[in-house]
Order: sequence, then structure tokens, then C-alpha cells
Amino acid sequence: MNDALERMLHRAELLMARIELILPQPLHAPDWYAGIAFRYRKRSSGHGVLEAVRHIGQMSLNDLKEIDPQKEKIQRNTLQFLQGKPANNVLLTGARGTGKSSLVKACLNTYASQGLRLIEVDKQDMVDLPDIIQVVADRAEKFIVFCDDLSFDEGEPGYKALKSILDGTVAAATPNVLIYATSNRRHLLPEYMKDNLSYTHTEDGEVHPGEVIEEKISLSERFGLWVSFYPFSQDEYLRIVDQWLQSLQVPTNLWEQAYPESLVWALERGSRSGRVAYQFARDFAGRTGTGGT
Repeated sequence: MNDALERMLHRAELLMARIELILPQPLHAPDWYAGIAFRYRKRSSGHGVLEAVRHIGQMSLNDLKEIDPQKEKIQRNTLQFLQGKPANNVLLTGARGTGKSSLVKACLNTYASQGLRLIEVDKQDMVDLPDIIQVVADRAEKFIVFCDDLSFDEGEPGYKALKSILDGTVAAATPNVLIYATSNRRHLLPEYMKDNLSYTHTEDGEVHPGEVIEEKISLSERFGLWVSFYPFSQDEYLRIVDQWLQSLQVPTNLWEQAYPESLVWALERGSRSGRVAYQFARDFAGRTGTGGT
């Protein structure tokens, strides 16, 4: 009888252990000394975890060319944040490949020694932002919650979660957390021609946006600082090519050969951007066997 009871209890314990695996679990703090950047990920079980990023690109602010006004704004806001002064959540918008994400990563590398940390969150996990913020709220470090290529389709749950976190929840803002997001969409939501039909016109000619337009701009306007990026001119693009050829240690006597090739490369890609310049420089250095890594 005792043996049967023990077997039954053992099987019950195994069953309870399996049930616990599928039940929602609180988010646990990672080893904060394991790195300066962390990534929030959902396991197959649905549990969220914060993982240290072991290898971070060694991007510096000096590596980023032709975006000095944008650098100045981001640096100023980040320094205010680190110094305990008022600072804003940031939305970086504009042309693809112009340095939006690289600028955030360069700031992390520059100011990590002053206590700056970064947590990367995918847009589909934005619904878990309150849990992430609760985990870091009592830490001495300053955290940037970073979402790259943020945009929403209508009805996505992360949209309302982010909107509440930015400005709209009854909880006070956490002084050691800011949100930095990049997007190719200025208002983060798709905009359609039919949306313009919601505008109303007064008798004296004033135009007032309707509810559809108001809703679409309500999220983006909750970011206190907007930083816009623009496509590069040909001269700006070539100066960025220069910078990457130098960084990859390509001999200067080959640069004149590289310029026309870089323009053809950009034409084929349909973009003169910093990313395209970097990709060309790596290709050129590899083909000519002259560059380092």
C-alpha cells in the first residue's frame, strides 16, 4: 500500500512539474554583469527571458559620417539621461540604411562606462514592456529599451502597450528607462489615401484631421524627441565610402578605382546609404585582397 502511494505521489509530482513549465512565469533578472546589452526573447513555452548579448559590434560615434545634426541630438539627450536630468523617449525615422540603428549602438559603446545599458525588444514583444521595466526599475544603471524597425499594422497588441508605457498609464515614468525606436514610418502605422476622407473643413477654410488621422499620430507624438534621417547626396555617399575604405585598411592608391564602382553598386541597389557604402567597401576590400576586417 505504501509503495503504491509513493508511486502515485511521484507521478503527481512529475505532473505538477510539467504543468509549472507551461504556466506563466515572472520575468527574472539576468546577470547584469554579463554584458552591456541584453536581448528580450520569448521561449517556445511562452516565457520571457533577458539574455546578455555576448558580441556587440564595435561601432563608435566617429564611424558615423554625414549625420552630425542627428548625432548631436541623440548625444545630448543620452547625456541628460545619464546625468539624471530630464530626457525624452526618442523616435528615429527616415530613409533606410542612413545610420539610425548604428547611432543607438554607437551611443551604447560610448557611454557604457558611465552606466548606460541597452535592452533590445522586438515589436511583437512590446506587450511585455511593463514586466521588463519592473525588472530594471531598481537598478542603478540607465537602460535604453531599443526597438529596431518599429512599425505596426492596425490592431496589433504591441501598439496599445507601447502607447500606454510612453504616456498614458497611471504609473509614473521610471527614471532609469527610456525608449529609443527606429522606423521607416514617421507615424509607425500604415497610412492610406482613404484616411484623408476623415478630414473636416470649416466654413472659413480651416482643415481638421479626423479620428483616423488623430489615432495614427497619437503614438508617434508620444516620443518627445523626433530625429529624422534623409537620403545621402552623391558627394556624401562617396565620403562615407572613403571612411569605410580607410577603416578596412584599403590602400589609398586604389580609392580612385573604387569610386566609380561604388556608384554603380549604389545604382544597382537603388540606394545611396551608409549601409550600401559599407557593403560595397567590404566587397571591394575582399575582391582586391587589400583590406582587413
